[in-house]
Amino acid sequence: MTADTSADQSAGTTAVPTAGPTPGPASPLLARPGAVPAEGSDTGVAWHYGDPNREQRLLATGAAVTDLSHRGVVTVTGPDRLSWLHSLTTQALTGLPAGESVESLVLSPHGHVEHALHVVDDGSTVWVTVEPGTAPALVDWLRRMQFMLRVEVADVTAAWAVLGVVVAPGAALPAGLRVPDDAPPAWQDPWPRLGATSASYSAVPDDEHPGLERPWREVLVPRAALDEVVGDTPLAGSWASEALRVAAWRPRLGHESDHRTIPHEDDWLRTAVHLQKGCYRGQETVARVHNLGRPPRRLVLLHLDGSEHALPAAGAPVVHGGRQVGFVTTSARHHELGPVALALVKRSLAVDATLAVSLAGADGAPADAGDGTDTDPGSLAASQEVVVRP
Repeated sequence: MTADTSADQSAGTTAVPTAGPTPGPASPLLARPGAVPAEGSDTGVAWHYGDPNREQRLLATGAAVTDLSHRGVVTVTGPDRLSWLHSLTTQALTGLPAGESVESLVLSPHGHVEHALHVVDDGSTVWVTVEPGTAPALVDWLRRMQFMLRVEVADVTAAWAVLGVVVAPGAALPAGLRVPDDAPPAWQDPWPRLGATSASYSAVPDDEHPGLERPWREVLVPRAALDEVVGDTPLAGSWASEALRVAAWRPRLGHESDHRTIPHEDDWLRTAVHLQKGCYRGQETVARVHNLGRPPRRLVLLHLDGSEHALPAAGAPVVHGGRQVGFVTTSARHHELGPVALALVKRSLAVDATLAVSLAGADGAPADAGDGTDTDPGSLAASQEVVVRP
């Protein structure tokens, strides 16, 4: 992809986010009362446990935990582990202090996002959590990049599970959560805190970013003890966790990304890219677009008409003036904001444009749902909140 300094060119707005690999085995927490299984990329965990709005409120205040045991877990050991990962990914990892959490990306040679790594080192092992089903591919690629370096890479998803909770750095976990003392360090999401060598593409000042209301933490626990660790802690399903993520403008691999995505489009540079480090795969595109051009697409938050029960499916066309200008990446029903969605749209789309989103393919959509054009009775009206400035 070349730096886009002109109009949108084709902008790739007809692309649909990739569904990704098949997630792993079902969580034992699906046996809890009221659990309704999730589908799609969150298959294997609960969509909700009977009361999604209450679950969202509890999760948002740090009183509940969400099951992320379908996420992959990878370890990297050996004395060269940090400098090696530093050379392969977008983040500066050499000398990373033990217990400090960072985010890093693996890019294609053309700068497209391939993997998103949630990274924390315990002093002897780098712990990485990744999207469901992607650990095998990541491990395979890393091993091919190993050469003669003193590193060992392992997929430990079968032994370790992930739990998610909204907890500020340094704050205590929910009282009922019984995490073993010898568990690996938790990963504290840096989003949306801007790094010293990063860049913001956001339309709002950093101290007003909605992501500040979601200090997300991923806790690693032994998979065999998952049910025991959770105990009687209130559970929130993926309905709740995804709604909070959407409201925080937080991009997720395979949702806010497709085969064309570069980090600039999702404001991913703010937490996952070090702009002054040495060479890594895809760096040329990152630097060229940042210094000379502008990304062809930009992330927006859509506030959807709440008169319909259905929510648009991932990939649903976003239409303006009878023409498709983007597509939905994730839709959710937030306990305070109502129906919302993240979407990728053409950079040149006016920020005050009147939009419509197709309900074709959505569960519960009207029978006459069509292509999302302005006159389509099966479409939702939508207004955009700018996430990445045009």
